[in-house]
Amino acid sequence: MQRRDFLMQGTAAGVAGAAAMGLVGAAARGDAAETTPSGAKGEKFKLKYGPHPGMFENHAGKDYLDQLKYAADQGFTGWEDNGMKGQSPQMQEKIGKTLDDLGMTMGVFVAHGDFGSKAFVRKDDKAARAKVVQDVKDSIDVAKRVNAKWMTVVPDGYDNNVEWGYQTANCVDLLRECAAVFEPHGYVIVLEPLNWFRDHPGLFLHKIPQAYEICRAVDSPSCKILFDIYHQQIQEGNLIPNIDLAWDEIGYFQAGDNPGRNEPGTGEINYRNVFKHIHEKGFEGVIGMEHGKSIEGKQGEVALVAAYRAADAF
Repeated sequence: MQRRDFLMQGTAAGVAGAAAMGLVGAAARGDAAETTPSGAKGEKFKLKYGPHPGMFENHAGKDYLDQLKYAADQGFTGWEDNGMKGQSPQMQEKIGKTLDDLGMTMGVFVAHGDFGSKAFVRKDDKAARAKVVQDVKDSIDVAKRVNAKWMTVVPDGYDNNVEWGYQTANCVDLLRECAAVFEPHGYVIVLEPLNWFRDHPGLFLHKIPQAYEICRAVDSPSCKILFDIYHQQIQEGNLIPNIDLAWDEIGYFQAGDNPGRNEPGTGEINYRNVFKHIHEKGFEGVIGMEHGKSIEGKQGEVALVAAYRAADAF
């Protein structure tokens, strides 16, 4: 690359980043006219970004269904709720109907995650392994009520006293059992690698190549990767190349900037480029907004929408 071309590209990237941060800042000040760089308020986003409960409660109030409707009014077409299994069956039915009426796609809820367990990596604890399979079975009725396809599974902790290869094989065996539960229904386990350096030291699954290897070994359409961009920026970076290398096994994405785990534009990740890349590869699933907000109150919710408008303006 010629030096002049390099400088021009660097300048363009800097302008784009400054524009995104300016939009977030404008939203925080209440400059509503500056918060929609890509179309009018309510225009659907290019990708299915999925807010979660509580993200818009300052505007929509505490009612779950009102929050769903508010998110749809802002142009969001995805939704996720890690704690969906904790809702009553009656509420799950209402959520599923509301999502359907609004034309929104349900993202993940957590099917299994027990950070104190070593069920996946040790085959001698048969009761713990049976509980994992039961957790997956218990998720089926919930998924039916809310029209979910993807459910998060975290393969728990690792064992210092067992070689990694044996732990991996034990994990694969248990995941094959779990995937067999989901396959007849067309549901998908999405395995989430979680970073060791900031949030979750000691968990077994922490890298995308590791998750890719496991999914290939399980060899089921019902076992894929949840690529959490926040976690993987901390753990290994190299985001776009890792997305490409793992693409065939990725079933779901989650977003969050680093540091801070807040909305795009508040940290170091170039989310406009990352989202553009995911879109150009033809991704049609949900990108869960598993992060907080950098600003409190209604202004923070306006800033959140502005941040996604900026990141989606590719």
